[in-house]
Amino acid sequence: MVIGVMEVNLVDAHGLSKSDFFNKIDPYVVIQYRSQEHKSSIARGQGKNPKWNEKFTFRVEYPGADNQPTLVLKIMDHDTFTSDDYLGQTTIYLKELLELGVENGTAELRPQKYSVVDNNQSYTGDIRVAVTFTPRVENETYEQEFGGWKESEW
Repeated sequence: MVIGVMEVNLVDAHGLSKSDFFNKIDPYVVIQYRSQEHKSSIARGQGKNPKWNEKFTFRVEYPGADNQPTLVLKIMDHDTFTSDDYLGQTTIYLKELLELGVENGTAELRPQKYSVVDNNQSYTGDIRVAVTFTPRVENETYEQEFGGWKESEW
């Protein structure tokens, strides 16, 4: 099993469907990889074409329990007085990226557009994301790391 770091660069979105009839949407993204989850900042007042330019890191074990590892990006609309609205999501399949990373020492999906779809599989806009996977090189010395402190074993 290979352990590494996956970096997700959330760039922007375009043409998101509007859920609020009277107000501009304030979108944010919930990024999920297996049991790990990160939330982007809220793009306040940016409406249908938000820009984030934020990076998130995930710990990756490859191969894992699932045959087809995925990265799920759920686009939400932040509401102050009511519950947040679901705008749609996209799924990025990672198996080939992880395989290339293990084989070549690193692998990258350059920023590209992915279609956002709602619960009915209807198109609701695009989101632009880049993903990089780098396997961690295991340290051959017998060190253990404890909360940022390293202790050598004798």
